[in-house]
Amino acid sequence: MDMASEIHMLQPMCLIENTEAHLVINQEALRILSAINQPVVVVAIVGLYRTGKSYLMNKLAGKRTGFSLGSTVQSHTKGIWMWCVPHPKKAGQTLVLLDTEGLEDVEKGDNQNDCWIFALAVLLSSTFVYNSMGTINQQAMDQLHYVTELTDLIKSKSSPDQSGIDDSANFVGFFPTFVWALRDFSLELEVNGKLVTPDEYLEHSLTLKKGADKKAKSFNEPRLCIRKFFPKRKCFIFDRPAPRKQLCKLETLGEEELCSEFVEQVAEFTSYIFSYSAVKTLSGGIIVNGPRLKSLVETYVDAISSGSLPCMESAVLTLAQIENSAAVQKAITHYEEQMNQKIQMPTETLQELLDLHRLIEREAIEIFLKNSFKDVDQKFQTELGNLLISKRDAFIKKNSDVSSAHCSDLIEDIFGPLEEEVKQGTFSKPGGYFLFLQMRQELEKKYNQAPGKGLEAEAMLKKYFESKEDIVETLLKTDQSLTEAAKEIEVERIKAEAAEAANRELAEKQEKFELMMQQKEESYQEHVRQLTEKMKEEQKKLIEEQDNIIALKLREQEKFLREGYENESKKLLREIENMKKRQSGKCTIL
Repeated sequence: MDMASEIHMLQPMCLIENTEAHLVINQEALRILSAINQPVVVVAIVGLYRTGKSYLMNKLAGKRTGFSLGSTVQSHTKGIWMWCVPHPKKAGQTLVLLDTEGLEDVEKGDNQNDCWIFALAVLLSSTFVYNSMGTINQQAMDQLHYVTELTDLIKSKSSPDQSGIDDSANFVGFFPTFVWALRDFSLELEVNGKLVTPDEYLEHSLTLKKGADKKAKSFNEPRLCIRKFFPKRKCFIFDRPAPRKQLCKLETLGEEELCSEFVEQVAEFTSYIFSYSAVKTLSGGIIVNGPRLKSLVETYVDAISSGSLPCMESAVLTLAQIENSAAVQKAITHYEEQMNQKIQMPTETLQELLDLHRLIEREAIEIFLKNSFKDVDQKFQTELGNLLISKRDAFIKKNSDVSSAHCSDLIEDIFGPLEEEVKQGTFSKPGGYFLFLQMRQELEKKYNQAPGKGLEAEAMLKKYFESKEDIVETLLKTDQSLTEAAKEIEVERIKAEAAEAANRELAEKQEKFELMMQQKEESYQEHVRQLTEKMKEEQKKLIEEQDNIIALKLREQEKFLREGYENESKKLLREIENMKKRQSGKCTIL
């Protein structure tokens, strides 16, 4: 059963606590995340304190209470709070709701922490809700100065782009959808006397102002950032939910006591979030589940705590290290389990064992590639390859050991009585030497016919005969029925037989060496074949991803051009050209 289906948090809990000194992660919240194996849809909400953010989040959780609404002026939420619930519309997904403390809380007075909370909400979410009161006017834009500071707080790449393009040009690739929720909106939705939709109202509000003076710059900066970083945008307006005196007990009011327009607007908002909020994904189409989200939280907060900037690329690589290491382990465990299950030791030939190894090795590589990503320079796949070789060699050795032990017991059983007769002097008489050879030959035939001896059958028998050479020599020397010439002939025959056995052993060693070399080549080809397939698949995903980003940037660039902002249009065109160049460069690699 999927663990994720058992995640039913009855109430939210603090994920990242904002203390005066620094940000602290709640380990209990991380434990909850690590148990969610399903893809996560992460919705974060930010905004000034006392703007009713928590009410919307409770609605998304399908509950009347949960996130603290705090009806008094003192704000409740310090840091980022998390509530994981089964997705109400999409089976097999978990909805992770992140409610943030109110920005610009007079009690806190520390703007830097507000900036980090805002940046973390952007980095962790797949849908980012900005909640504000009234209309989108200059005051609302000024309060959204955090957007302009994102370029100083977040990095997309760990090292500067060689093309000289600003790092923030890559933000579009991993930033969430931006949803502006306008609360207590009391005006008509009109632009130049014409009725408009909330989305059109938002787009109109993001129009830039002509001019290069300081006033125009501060007017344009937040608008530019929203347009460039968040090309996917949506706007919702909400009437005041109830008369002012009743707002303090909003969570206890029944829907019939609330303004009917507000109830409808909330239903429209939640329906949009449930239907259109995407699963959180990272660059390269990596789908985020609970453990991956946990890793992102840790990596980003650690970066902030150590005084460096949260970096998307580093976070993905950190995640890759953890998961690729686990993928190697998973593949090796599968290999060992299957080999132990399917191999009947001892095998009659080495080929038999290698055939089985090849089949299971293919499955192990498949498991590794399915569970790994961003394996830079194939470091982890090389590690897997080396481990598979040592595991294979261990099975070959075990196979030989089992065969040797079995043959040793068999030899003792079959040839033991012959040794007894030697001790009792049965062959210490004229003609005894050939009588001994005849009996030994019959026993050798019996040994050769015994099934299931494995690879070491001949070697073990040879070793046994070599250990009894002095007995044969003594019997030959003391047999009085044989002339000296006959004894000489027999000595030569024994030597020739030994030389023949040595040649056979040499040929077997050569055959084994060739088999192992062939196996090594097949193994290498299998790694390359599967890796090439995966790289083609990843390349295809990457191209789709880049094409989407290019399409979004083009749309924004055309808007700038229509509005007469040639400079901004040119900047975006340069970014697009650079992306296309990088894309064609990557395509030629494969």
